[in-house]
Amino acid sequence: MNLSTKNRIQKELKDIKKDRNPLYKAVNTVKDNIYHWHATIMGPPESPYEGGFFKLDIEFPSSYPFKPPKVKFITKVYHPNINSNGSICLNVLKDEWSAALTIPKVLISITSLLTIPNPDDPLDKDVAHVYKTDLQAYNATARAWTLQHAQNI
Repeated sequence: MNLSTKNRIQKELKDIKKDRNPLYKAVNTVKDNIYHWHATIMGPPESPYEGGFFKLDIEFPSSYPFKPPKVKFITKVYHPNINSNGSICLNVLKDEWSAALTIPKVLISITSLLTIPNPDDPLDKDVAHVYKTDLQAYNATARAWTLQHAQNI
């Protein structure tokens, strides 16, 4: 990995630890590897994920920030844009990535996705179908999964 990549990642880690944003509870390196982080975000208020702690795995490519980090959920989530492997369908992690984006902005985008799913571009078509046809059932299942899988940091 080149020095500018490492410096950028170190700066982002330092900045995020100073930031007091209540949306993310913890951001730490994995085994002191600056290129591999775990982050915990809070489920957004007034959503079926409210009160949940959702752990994410973040891996930085050697070409960061010119290529996006690989971000996936470790915590199981019932959501049309998150599959059973934790992969996330989110434009800023793919086509709309920009070197100007930072991990805090990515975490906020993921939290926004929890609040407002995009069932028209799903990773899990079955969950998207439930979301579109029976929102009450979707919310109940998402809430049940949050209570079952997202209660401990």
